[in-house]
Amino acid sequence: MDLSELGPRLDQAAGRVGPEVDRTVQQQGRLLRALIMERASGRPGPNVISGDYRGSWKPEPFGVPDGGGVEIGTREPQGRRLEFGFFEMYDSLGRFYRQPPFPHVGPAVNELETVYVDAFKDACDRIFGSA
Repeated sequence: MDLSELGPRLDQAAGRVGPEVDRTVQQQGRLLRALIMERASGRPGPNVISGDYRGSWKPEPFGVPDGGGVEIGTREPQGRRLEFGFFEMYDSLGRFYRQPPFPHVGPAVNELETVYVDAFKDACDRIFGSA
């Protein structure tokens, strides 16, 4: 490629940056949710009693300039207690807990971290590879 083609190729690629970043972020969010749910399916994470907690993890997409974001979370009150433990404490109803942590979010994030960078390298290839 000679330099006279660079400007038009960059202009062409610029329109694909936002949608491709959003697509990649949403895909990684769905993968993180699946990893969290998998780890919330028994030891070393929390045991499954009804499946309500595991199914409560939801992605919440949001827009950002030139792309998108996603937050994965649960509104279930036991989420933090299961992840970090609840040692010798009373809850708001006066119940005493001595519950060890059953990490399931942290390990999922750590696993996703290994593929996250590659996902964005692939997105860059899709943006600039076809420009």
